[in-house]
Amino acid sequence: MFKRVAKGFTLIELMVVVAVIAILASLAYYNYSRYAFRARRADGREMLMRVAAAQERYFTNYNRYATSPTAITDAAPNGLGFLPPAESEKGYYAIAAAVGPSGDVQTYLLTATAQNAQTTDTCRNLTINSLGLKDRSGNDDNGACW
Repeated sequence: MFKRVAKGFTLIELMVVVAVIAILASLAYYNYSRYAFRARRADGREMLMRVAAAQERYFTNYNRYATSPTAITDAAPNGLGFLPPAESEKGYYAIAAAVGPSGDVQTYLLTATAQNAQTTDTCRNLTINSLGLKDRSGNDDNGACW
């Protein structure tokens, strides 16, 4: 008589394939999320550089630095603001301006505070001061913060 030939996969073979796919997907997701944090960091860096440039223009006109991003916007000639709102373009960072270490308006310290999806980034908050020194409050585990 005819011998019946089994067709298809066994349950064990199928489970091995599912396990391998799950492991590969978890590795891919981990690497993608690390990349996404680094990519979103550019949003905060770009905004800090724009605010720093606006601070320098403000200093040129008033011989002092502004203590808030809205002060820079209000002082713009012809009602044209130097800055967008005190949030980065994509909303991953909130920008704050403060007087620098000297304690007067001759220096400034700008801080980009991570928010929304960026709050768990290892770099956390990015800063730049009137001397152009760039820093972060976290660590560089996921690539250079600046």
